[in-house]
Amino acid sequence: MAKKKDERGRKKMKSRRVNKRQVTDALIELFQSQPNVTFSFKQIFKLLRLDTHPAKMLAINAMEEMAWDDYLVRVSDTSYRLNVEGQVQEGVFHRKNNGKNTFTADGSDTPILVSERNSMFAFDGDRVKVTLMARRHNHVKEAMVTEILARKTDQFVGRLQVERDYAFLITESNIFAHDIMIPKNKVKGGTTGDKAIVRITQWPTREKKAIVGEVVDILGKQGENTAEMHAILAKYGLPYKYPKHLEDLARKISGEVTEQDLAEREDFRDVTTFTIDPHDAKDFDDALSIRCSPTDNDLWEVGVHIADVSHYIHENSPIDKEAQRRATSVYLVDRTIPMLPEHLCNFVCSLRPDEDKLCYSVIFTLDNKAEIRKWRLVHTVIRSNRRFAYEEAQEILEQNGVVDGSGEGAPEPNDGKYKGEYGAELCQLDRLAKMLRTRRFDNGAVKFDREELHFDIDDKGKPTRCYYKRSKDANKLIEEFMLLANRTVAESIGKVKKGERIKTLPYRVHDQPDPTKLEDLRQFVKRFGYKVKTSGTRAAISRSLNTLMDQSQGKGEQKLIEMIALKAMMKAKYTVHNIGHYGLAFDYYTHFTSPIRRYPDTMVHRLLTRYQNGGRSANKEYYEEQCKHSSEMEQIAQSAERESIKYKMVEFMSEFIGEEFDAHISGIQSYGLYCEIDDNHCEGLVSMHNLDDDYYEFDEKNFTLVGRRHHRRYTLGDAIRIRVVKANIDKRQLDFELA
Repeated sequence: MAKKKDERGRKKMKSRRVNKRQVTDALIELFQSQPNVTFSFKQIFKLLRLDTHPAKMLAINAMEEMAWDDYLVRVSDTSYRLNVEGQVQEGVFHRKNNGKNTFTADGSDTPILVSERNSMFAFDGDRVKVTLMARRHNHVKEAMVTEILARKTDQFVGRLQVERDYAFLITESNIFAHDIMIPKNKVKGGTTGDKAIVRITQWPTREKKAIVGEVVDILGKQGENTAEMHAILAKYGLPYKYPKHLEDLARKISGEVTEQDLAEREDFRDVTTFTIDPHDAKDFDDALSIRCSPTDNDLWEVGVHIADVSHYIHENSPIDKEAQRRATSVYLVDRTIPMLPEHLCNFVCSLRPDEDKLCYSVIFTLDNKAEIRKWRLVHTVIRSNRRFAYEEAQEILEQNGVVDGSGEGAPEPNDGKYKGEYGAELCQLDRLAKMLRTRRFDNGAVKFDREELHFDIDDKGKPTRCYYKRSKDANKLIEEFMLLANRTVAESIGKVKKGERIKTLPYRVHDQPDPTKLEDLRQFVKRFGYKVKTSGTRAAISRSLNTLMDQSQGKGEQKLIEMIALKAMMKAKYTVHNIGHYGLAFDYYTHFTSPIRRYPDTMVHRLLTRYQNGGRSANKEYYEEQCKHSSEMEQIAQSAERESIKYKMVEFMSEFIGEEFDAHISGIQSYGLYCEIDDNHCEGLVSMHNLDDDYYEFDEKNFTLVGRRHHRRYTLGDAIRIRVVKANIDKRQLDFELA
């Protein structure tokens, strides 16, 4: 490699009339190609073919300046070497397909540039050791990879291209300088166009740049729905099928409620109980019950019943280890990749109607103002009376006079009879939930009611409709009681009397917003005439953010403001070190209510049971490791979910190439306009190249494109007519042009 670079350097310096920039670039390339070598003037002149006095003096002056900037070290009056004595750090390498790779040190959020020649062929996500190179004058800080500590993965997903004697894997992101070469006897029957997973058997080095691998699995033909969904999962290292031996093991668990179970648990089978879930859900892990308090008719007894997964899955069993590894279920557009075997999550543990089920329950006694008079945590047996879809529950609420989003509960019916099945119970739960919600926002909870993009999918996985879905009162009813249960059990462990020792528990925490990003938000919204607080009490800042969300509702800049506000927020995570939950305005919060699909909830169930039985505090270091793993897997699952949405959006719009739609401008950048179609909310880019009626300049301060000659302006929220030009499924990109 060094020899080739030297040859390039010699070719570049052949001209007798070279400038300082050319000489400097050649010197940088030479020194970085051999970072530990000391070069004399004589060697440098020879290697760079500097054979005139002016050219040699340019090189000497350039090296003096580079030494002044600490980029080079002067070894003697006539020799230099690269300065590699800078700060050594460890962290994560991020590969970019534009070559502008970065390194993020442990404990830092600031990326540092790593040029391709200094990457040591590290791949995205690898743990590496770097040397921070001295910053040259007017240059950004750079790092050089000196050691690859651990590869993030040795498997990659792409499309096979099979030749006569060998094959290649062409990756979607094109982040490799060369495709992965596969010997013909390692193709595993794959043919050109197949989606495949390939394991690297030979990593690139300075001497051998070739990447060699072998096929691990053939996913199917490119463009086939299942192959593409499995490819998305494999890309993020997520499993796309459940191990058969664990499925077989799970099928041996009957789920039958025994006499011993009944003797050890509180019986709620005669109490009105129902589940409310998405219409296509199969894993019902929470149910609500409601009745007048057995001890006081002026009070309500509300039960939050959660599937008792830990009763069936014992710690460190084979099924438990697999669930721990997965940490979460993954919800792609057209399928769920469960954390547990299907027999458990959809049958044994799922709170299906008209079946006796084992639960871990928080039973609240509430007054008519939704104040908790008392509560208890008990193992129960329930029998759900009805399985509601959110839409069904919402319809019953509206039949009884509930206006969605008004914040008001159903009025008392004149004849005392509520409409719809379990109408009285649903309306009373809705009233209590709205009081809980109002109190939560009064205490400083942040209001982010973001819409979610959904698809109707046919039996072949093809999207037939694309639309936004937002939470209605029925969704919020469930949400409030789940939040109440999570907060209450967290307080039961986290709040201790003076002198008592706090027991270990995984908390769901959310730190306060980044002050710098909050100030960026303030400066940004000021352009649109809005104000937001960046200092003061937590509640004051939260209320200011909520006011901003309300004021921008329905405006052209709404989505951009929401996006920047969300970026100012920290990511929620799991940890045993409680700092509270800023977004919810809770001092104590955990995840207790979804053990079928989240492993931290199962950990919480086990620890609560242990402490109820008088057990000692669990090992904090062990649970912190589990929390860290669960947080990481949650982020990975979300990335896969987002990519499946992008894929389906582009696939859906590929049927409309050449057609025109009404849209509005949803984002503006220096390279073009992002436009969202009004009917289906699909978003694409009108490239600056297609704005050919004028030369447009980006007004970054006001997020506007302005024509230099005709002064036409494009601003956020503007109505626009677009034509669909291209739908690139591989890159998940939609290209529009102005109609």
